[in-house]
Amino acid sequence: MSAEPVKQGVSDIRRAARLSVAPMMDWTDRHCRVFHRGISRQALLYTEMVTAPALVRGGALHLLDHDPVEHPVALQLGGSDPGELAQAARLGREAGYDEINLNCGCPSDRVQSGTFGAVLMKHPATVVDCVKAMMDATGAEVTVKCRIGVDDQDPEEVLPEFLGQLAQAGCKRIIVHARKAWLKGLSPKENREIPPLDYDLVRRMRAQFPGLHLSINGGVENLEQAQALLEDGFDGVMIGRAAYHKPWECLAGADARLWPDRPASGITDRAAAARAMLPYIERHLATGGKLGQVTRHMLGLFAGQPGARRWRQILSEGASDPKAGPELVEAALAAVTPQEVI
Repeated sequence: MSAEPVKQGVSDIRRAARLSVAPMMDWTDRHCRVFHRGISRQALLYTEMVTAPALVRGGALHLLDHDPVEHPVALQLGGSDPGELAQAARLGREAGYDEINLNCGCPSDRVQSGTFGAVLMKHPATVVDCVKAMMDATGAEVTVKCRIGVDDQDPEEVLPEFLGQLAQAGCKRIIVHARKAWLKGLSPKENREIPPLDYDLVRRMRAQFPGLHLSINGGVENLEQAQALLEDGFDGVMIGRAAYHKPWECLAGADARLWPDRPASGITDRAAAARAMLPYIERHLATGGKLGQVTRHMLGLFAGQPGARRWRQILSEGASDPKAGPELVEAALAAVTPQEVI
């Protein structure tokens, strides 16, 4: 892993936002982010969504734990109370996060019951109040991740109104998942796949709001597709599940392609990406952590390659052994990589 970086300024974060890995519940935890950072030194990483009540009322400050190597890294918050979100944003900034993001796109029932996530698309005035409070409390760049609309809303009307109010409030960077969210009738998984993508609508928003930094999210499967969208004029591209299931296809080579004047990760093959995690794994185990907490995020490293199934099998089954350590990763590598690479 490369030397520890310092926190990033706003201009650096916006450069990093050319390519980002989406916040994903139960997936983009601190171990996942360290793994992804090894593959790309420059891409912007996001935490899982952390709810403001958990931090402010529950005192769950351990949810803010992260490794210094993760920078540039953003904290995504969930909530709808401006005062509570302001306190949570302050805690996140004090913990060292480079950006604070408000979730206005998650459609799960659990999130809806807390009156945040995608349901906030119906309450733009509340979102504005929240964003203002978060900015006033931190001085950091506060961003929003949203959908193009929810339920029976007309995205052609709702999205420009939503973006316009945020822009007027001083929010300068927004990530748009280019699908509607159906709050009733579709599961979160179905909401990521069934509502059709509408990239053209988000393209029109670029022209309508030239002062906004707009990133597009939804349906991006690899680095080539992300690069094509950037060349099409989008300010940034956020990749979700593909970056988790196929991290090499989405992140390897990104540094050289998208930030040719910035330091690259230096990792040039999958085996090196796996081995870069060994010191981190050793430190994690030394503090009482479990191997599987880290290696579960590495299962997709060899996706599409010969031996990928064996790689997943060795890591998945072996990590359940409480005595398992870094040698399990080497054993899995031996099953999938040519001997000259080993």
